[in-house]
Amino acid sequence: MLNEKVAELLNTQVNKEFYSAYLYLAFSNYFSEEGLNGFANWYRIQAQEERDHAMLFVQYLQNNDAKVTYEAIEKPAFKADSHMDILKAGLDHERYVTGLVNNIYGTAYEGKDFRTMQFLDWFVKEQGEEETNANELIKKMELFGSDPKSLYLLDQELAARTYSAPSLTL
Repeated sequence: MLNEKVAELLNTQVNKEFYSAYLYLAFSNYFSEEGLNGFANWYRIQAQEERDHAMLFVQYLQNNDAKVTYEAIEKPAFKADSHMDILKAGLDHERYVTGLVNNIYGTAYEGKDFRTMQFLDWFVKEQGEEETNANELIKKMELFGSDPKSLYLLDQELAARTYSAPSLTL
């Protein structure tokens, strides 16, 4: 049986993951409106990943006989004066999510909930990858974003990204 505080944090994380999906869909729409369909694709795939992350948390809660509660999902709010603003907001958001996962992990550790810690190991690794990917995208934009031809090529690179569902076994 899950520790009550851990179960509460996992339920909160379900909502945070769905919010992340909404945020990335909003980013995708921004880039689509800007005519950068590759960037739009990149964030649309990010949204798919976040929805899957939410469902992994749901499945874990259900597998442990914990009640799943869904809360209202906040409308994403962000200000974008440039393409770079979106990319930096994405990195900031991933860092925020990393902090949330680390908090759940710490709470599970304090409660000696080793099963949840093992479950969260995948998310700890995943968040490291998410932050790296967001940071690399910023670096590429810094290198190429001011040149229209290079921006076009970067957009084409991002358009080639495909979705691969997570392979976490619960």
